[in-house]
Amino acid sequence: MTDAKNVIDGNLEVCCTSPVTGFYRDGFCRTGGQDFGSHVICAQVTSEFLEFTKSQGNDLGTAVPDFNFPGLKPGDRWCLCASRWQEALEAGVAPPVILSATHARALEVVSLDELKKHALTSS
Repeated sequence: MTDAKNVIDGNLEVCCTSPVTGFYRDGFCRTGGQDFGSHVICAQVTSEFLEFTKSQGNDLGTAVPDFNFPGLKPGDRWCLCASRWQEALEAGVAPPVILSATHARALEVVSLDELKKHALTSS
């Protein structure tokens, strides 16, 4: 998995280590057979997105200490499920993405054009 590619055909870069994100909690938006949600889009969450995903039944803003999850706040980077990002796009609240840290498997759900339109221009 160390040779994972991003959506712009480079090596997958770290999304975030504080808080530690990724299905494997290693900072990367890597995926594998057990990742049924395909947590492959590295996004910088916004308050609008956090409200949207909570309304869809996934409250990412509330800490869950039992799972060592601190809860997210606007500006945090997190590996999102590709399908949830697509839903947020359709609802007009897609958060900006970090292309270099977004896994190429995202392209199975989301178009590269849309990702580029929502790309974060500065780190």
